Amino acid sequence: MFVSVVLDPGGEDSARELTSLMSDYGFKRVQRACWESVKISPAVLNELKQDIDRATDYYDTVRIYQFPVENVLAVTELYRKKWKRILVKPPVSSDPRRLK
Repeated sequence: MFVSVVLDPGGEDSARELTSLMSDYGFKRVQRACWESVKISPAVLNELKQDIDRATDYYDTVRIYQFPVENVLAVTELYRKKWKRILVKPPVSSDPRRLK
């Protein structure tokens, strides 16, 4: 599964802890605040989310993009210490010519 994690830490301590977690889980830094992995399993990703939850506080934001999850893109966000997840599905078209 492809996983991209975007970090927006609220402080330096959180930034260090999250950077360390990403490295420990085998993610590669592709931009200043973006880490990616193509080798992570769903079980390991759940462990990572728990570790992220422990390492963050109210002011930290983390967004995780996963593909494929139920054959669609999943976006999971930690904002103000609450996790929310949405599944991004392709638009439904009523025009039969666009279904090809």
